[in-house]
Amino acid sequence: MLALRPNCECCNKDLPPAAADAMICSFECTFCRDCVDTKLGGRCPNCGGNLVPRPIRPAGKLAKNPPSTERVFKPQGCGKAA
Repeated sequence: MLALRPNCECCNKDLPPAAADAMICSFECTFCRDCVDTKLGGRCPNCGGNLVPRPIRPAGKLAKNPPSTERVFKPQGCGKAA
């Protein structure tokens, strides 16, 4: 199950579970669409994989399957894909 991380690893923008601009790689690294488009060139700076829109978990499923509360913030890695 996706962790639904709560923020962009580059700019620390909040990305709640219903955020339409949340993007992920296959390792669930999470970024906002703005950083993906303007800083990352569509590639994850951690693994080099492509970034795709994160699915939105239905609101009715969040109580039983809550999103992660652990924030990952790595601004030093933004700007270059691995």
